Amino acid sequence: EVQFVESGGGLVQAGGSLTLSCAASGFAFDDYSLGWFRQAPGKEREGVSCIASSDNTTNYADSVKGRFTISRHNANNTVYLQMNSLKPEDTAVYYCAPCVVLQTIVVITISDGDFASWGQGTQVTVSS
Repeated sequence: EVQFVESGGGLVQAGGSLTLSCAASGFAFDDYSLGWFRQAPGKEREGVSCIASSDNTTNYADSVKGRFTISRHNANNTVYLQMNSLKPEDTAVYYCAPCVVLQTIVVITISDGDFASWGQGTQVTVSS
């Protein structure tokens, strides 16, 4: 059974930092590009960042470029997202999932049904 367990969210003041972790299981972790996505209330899901399986190439949404850093540790099947200089508009539930980058846009590569069942996300709230 495929599973993603996201953790590390919380309440932080603007300008603060958080590090999110995503422990994955049930599939060949090394073979997949993995990314972080977020969804704020009333908004569409947004691709935040993606890290390639082959060479660890990273891509970021313009809204987080220069502030967030994605990394992966294949030995323990974990993806991380270091978030610095947080802004109130970063407030959302953050999820990890397989990804691909299409014309600089981070896109999820699983169905909405799988996305809903594979992980619960972690809440990030940034106060002003």
